[in-house]
Amino acid sequence: MEDKELAIIANGARQDIVRMLLEAKAGHTAGPLGMADIFTVLYYDWAKVDPQRPDWEGRDYVLVSNGHICPVWYVTLAGRGFFPKDDLMHFRKINSLLQGHPHNETIPGVENSGGPLAQGLSQAAGIALALKRDKKANRVFCICSDGEHDEGQAWEAALFAGHYALGNLTLIMDRNNIQIDGFTNDIMNLEPLADKYRAFGWHVTEIDGHSIPEIRKALASADKAKDRPTMIIARTIPGKGVAEFENRFEWHGKPPNEDEAKKALAQLAQERQRIEKKSGWGRW
Repeated sequence: MEDKELAIIANGARQDIVRMLLEAKAGHTAGPLGMADIFTVLYYDWAKVDPQRPDWEGRDYVLVSNGHICPVWYVTLAGRGFFPKDDLMHFRKINSLLQGHPHNETIPGVENSGGPLAQGLSQAAGIALALKRDKKANRVFCICSDGEHDEGQAWEAALFAGHYALGNLTLIMDRNNIQIDGFTNDIMNLEPLADKYRAFGWHVTEIDGHSIPEIRKALASADKAKDRPTMIIARTIPGKGVAEFENRFEWHGKPPNEDEAKKALAQLAQERQRIEKKSGWGRW
């Protein structure tokens, strides 16, 4: 798929995220908007998945450790055909499949339940080890946040994956520098983050998390690092695409009201027009 097509899909995902958060009157805004490009490339261009057979044995596994960003996961899965897009408007409603944190036993395509942070990293490492021991070719992708690295379980999982040389595991960090109560470097400084993962035996690459070519190159690099797990540190803008939301930690865990959503959708519609008019798109 061409870069331009993926950029349009990511823009549409951001618009759907705003609409579903407005309808729900609850949920997280900053992280889902910031990760739309990565989810789009992963599901539309890279990971082996089959929407008609979510439990296909040959699939790649995609887990989300920071489950609160599930609006972008739901939008992407619906866009790929795992379930009807109309279900998005039932987000966080009573008896809806799409709750505020994902549940793997009720939503097609959702591999892990999310809520307590850092657990997804351990789950992904366990799946990757099992696949490696069974000599299966499936890959495991895990999305995580920078803030959850305040927790010891994240580093236990990193040590585990490095020790067992899980070359089939790719961890993608949403390095947006915010968490619910402030900026990550003020609350718990993670730097030098890349060097820490390298010291644990990981292949590490740092990218612009909104650059489709860079996302693709990083995933290709991970495929080649067969002797060790890969950490992709994706520098993202929380609230990407909406000026009033960008880089403000206050938008970590609140939805837009009607006026804010209207303005956000107008900005995103203008961005789509810019994407459609831009020339020079292609594949890296």
